[in-house]
Amino acid sequence: MAYIMALDQGTTSSRALLIGQKGSIRAMAQQEFPQIFPREQWVEHDPETIWKCQKDMMQKVLKDEDLSLSEIAAIGITNQRETTVVWDKKTGKPVYNAIVWQCRRTSGLCNELKKEGYEPVFKEKTGLPVDAYFSGTKIRWILDNVDGAREKAEAGELLFGTIDTWLIWKLTAGRVHVTDMTNACRTLLFNIHTGQWDQELLDILKIPSSLLPEVKSCSEVYGHTDKEIFGYEVPIAGIAGDQQSALFGQMCLEKGDVKNTYGTGCFLLMNTGDKPIMSTKGLLTTIAMNRDGKTSYALEGSIFMGGAVIQWLRDNLGIIESAPQCDTLAESVDNNGGVYLVSAFQGLGAPYWGMEARASISGLTRGSDKRHICRAALESIAYRSRDVIDVMAEESGLSLKSIRVDGGASRSNILMQIQSDISKSEVIRPKSIETTALGAAYLAGLAVGYWDSIDEISTIWQEDRVFKPAMEEEEREDLYKGWKEAVKKCLM
Repeated sequence: MAYIMALDQGTTSSRALLIGQKGSIRAMAQQEFPQIFPREQWVEHDPETIWKCQKDMMQKVLKDEDLSLSEIAAIGITNQRETTVVWDKKTGKPVYNAIVWQCRRTSGLCNELKKEGYEPVFKEKTGLPVDAYFSGTKIRWILDNVDGAREKAEAGELLFGTIDTWLIWKLTAGRVHVTDMTNACRTLLFNIHTGQWDQELLDILKIPSSLLPEVKSCSEVYGHTDKEIFGYEVPIAGIAGDQQSALFGQMCLEKGDVKNTYGTGCFLLMNTGDKPIMSTKGLLTTIAMNRDGKTSYALEGSIFMGGAVIQWLRDNLGIIESAPQCDTLAESVDNNGGVYLVSAFQGLGAPYWGMEARASISGLTRGSDKRHICRAALESIAYRSRDVIDVMAEESGLSLKSIRVDGGASRSNILMQIQSDISKSEVIRPKSIETTALGAAYLAGLAVGYWDSIDEISTIWQEDRVFKPAMEEEEREDLYKGWKEAVKKCLM
């Protein structure tokens, strides 16, 4: 068997990658799919479109390389987390669009749960705050707002899944309904201490347990692709939510290892070993990995807008035509000219959790122009990351001397240098920034013996460039003080 196929189903696109024994990426096929915005702060996807897009990319990457599925040893899946699909068990048809992790429609329900005193229960059991970000309240919304959904759910006729579960259901022609711990722990329904769905939390959210998939480890054979659909049965053998997959792909295996993924959002994870650190300052306590019967945990800082800020400059403001142009404009000025862009387009995530916050650009003068706005946009990503880094170091008791980075925006040299300067940490970019897909591939490959051990995989990871802090302390702290003032205005 020549390759592992990684399916990387993200927020804005679906990708299929062929990954070889040395971690090299032979080929990749990618396709964007539509984002649906029915109302302000509502975000949806069509689950059938996601499936078709992902299937097409699987077939395209094989066709482009003149390969067949028979040459694939296993399939690993990594996915946008928290995004919620509910479908009919018999017909396989979704009862509603997928509600995306960015969607804020359940903020009101979250506020009600908090007023009723339930947040400490959720926090203690799941490591998560009660927030519209997570899957549980999205399921509840579908059951309460889609005609006939609750009745069907209570009759055992509906199924729930995050995107990994939906894809495996489709890949196996409805024979397998599973998820893994890294996705289950993002639902507000999963007890991270017992490793099981929690009936008390299900009762609070009024969600029948019959909807839920079976929870498996991150690395085992869950089922096989349907022969009638694909012409060949290939084991599906790895699952991890995108951020945990990137943590594994970056080989952040030791306590205190940190990675930051610069995708649509920005997500920092610190491996905290075999014991969860229960955050009290706005971070998430989450499962990092579960394989071979062992569970490791992580502290996570979730930033809703990362590279999507640059996309907004391009698509909404129209002041750039491409991401590289943003870099060029930002590099053409010495500093931000006092301009700060706070990217609270979907509220503010960790460590603030300001659901009602709105984005702002402040500090504008007659001398400000698009160059300063572009620089402020890039800086906003670095500032939001430092917001999390500072709390992460405090709560873990570990100093963050280096951060391994990946994701599309990590290609930006100016952003990586700004990140190093603002966080006063070395920023290490690997030769392959496709660490999310690599993590899923490694998990699948380990399950079927394509790779013998993690030690073998660890030799694959290679450094590309290290960015070192070069900013004076006074300038760093003055800039960050200005950022905190700008955030404060958004939270008022």
